[in-house]
Amino acid sequence: MKALENLLEKLKTPFDKGGKLEKFYPVYDALETFAFVPDHTTIKGSHIRDAIDMKRTMFLVIVAMIPALLFGIYNTGYQHFTALGMDASFLEMVGFGLTKVLPLIVVSYGVGLGIEFVFCIIKGHAINEGFLVSGMLIPLIMPMDVPLWMVAVATAFAVVIGKEVFGGTGMNIVNVALTARAFIFFAYPTKMSGNKVWVNTDGGSVVDGYTGETLLAQAIEHGANFKDVANNAYASLSDSFMASFLGFIPGSIGETSVLAILIGAAILLWTGIASWRIIFMGIVGGAAMGMIFNILGPMYFPDNLYLTVPWWQQMVMGGFAFGIVFMATDPVTAAQTENGKLIYGFLIGLLAILIRVVNPAYPEGIMMSILFMNVMAPTIDHYVIQGNIKKRLKRLKTA
Repeated sequence: MKALENLLEKLKTPFDKGGKLEKFYPVYDALETFAFVPDHTTIKGSHIRDAIDMKRTMFLVIVAMIPALLFGIYNTGYQHFTALGMDASFLEMVGFGLTKVLPLIVVSYGVGLGIEFVFCIIKGHAINEGFLVSGMLIPLIMPMDVPLWMVAVATAFAVVIGKEVFGGTGMNIVNVALTARAFIFFAYPTKMSGNKVWVNTDGGSVVDGYTGETLLAQAIEHGANFKDVANNAYASLSDSFMASFLGFIPGSIGETSVLAILIGAAILLWTGIASWRIIFMGIVGGAAMGMIFNILGPMYFPDNLYLTVPWWQQMVMGGFAFGIVFMATDPVTAAQTENGKLIYGFLIGLLAILIRVVNPAYPEGIMMSILFMNVMAPTIDHYVIQGNIKKRLKRLKTA
C-alpha cells in the first residue's frame, strides 16, 4: 500500500493548483480518496472524525451486493444451458454468465462515472461517491440480454435527470438505479417484460415446452397452482418456494436468489449501513397485504387467481427482497426520522404487493412502490416531526 501511496503522490503534481492538469484535479482526487481515506478536515461547524467516510461506506454496500452478483453470473449461464437442454460444467455456466453480465457493469460504470467526471470538472468540486453503488445496482436489476446502448442511455438519463439536476449525490429525490430501470421499462417495455428477455437461448434449439416464464408470470396466470405447472425452467425443483429462495429461476440478474440477498442484508445490518426498521417493516407491509389478499381475494375476486398465491410466497418472488434490502434502504431517498422509517418501509412493502397483484401490467410492483415512496418520504418525515413537536408542547403545558 505504501508503494501505491508513493505512486499517487508522484502523480499529484500536475493536478495541483497551477499545474497543467489543474482542471482535472477532481479525477485525481477521486482515485486517491478511493484508495486511501482523505486527510481533509472540517473547518466550520461541529463534526465527528471517523475512519469510515462516504467512499468506505459505499464500498461496503458493493461488498454486500457481491453474493447476488456472483450468483446472478452463475444463474445466467445455468438458465441458458437449461433452456437449451445442454449439459455444462460449473465453469462453463460462469463463463457464459460473465460474457453477459460484465459488459453491463462496464457500460453502467463507464457512462455514469464519465458523466460524474464531466459535471465535477465543470463545477470544480470533488467527485461524489454515490454512483459507486448505483453503478452496480443498475446491471443487477436488468435482464441479462438488455441491449448495452439502452443501458447507456438509461444510465445517462438517471444520472443527469435523476440526480445532477437536483444538485448531485445526496440531493436526489428518487433512487438513481430505479430511475434507470423505470426509463427502460416505459421507453422500451419489450426489453423489460415478457417471457423472452430473462433467458438467453442463442446457440441451439430450445427444449420443447420451455417458455422462459418467471415465477411472477406463472403466478399471474395460474394463481396458487403455478408451482404444479409443468414445462418451466425450474420444474426439477419440487418446491417452488425453495426455487425462489435459492434463485434457480429466470429473472433480473441480481434479484433471483433471496439467499444471496439475505447474506448482503446481514452485511448491511451488521455494519449499521442499512436501517433494520425499513427492511423489517417492508417485509411486514408486504406480508400484511398478501394476507389480506389471501383472505378476501377468493371471496370477492374469484376470477383473479393471483390473489390465491400464499403471502409467504410473495416475499420471495420477483425483486421484492432485492428492492427492500438494497434500494428501499438508500439513505438519501428514504425517510430520515426513526418513526418515519417504520412508516416508509411498511408502505413500500404494502404497495409493492398491491401493485403487483391488482395490476399485473406492473409485475415488479417493488419498483413503482419504492419510487412513489421516495417522493413521499419528506412528507412522512414532516408529519413525524410535527407530531413530536406537538407532543413536546403538550408535555410543556402540563409540566
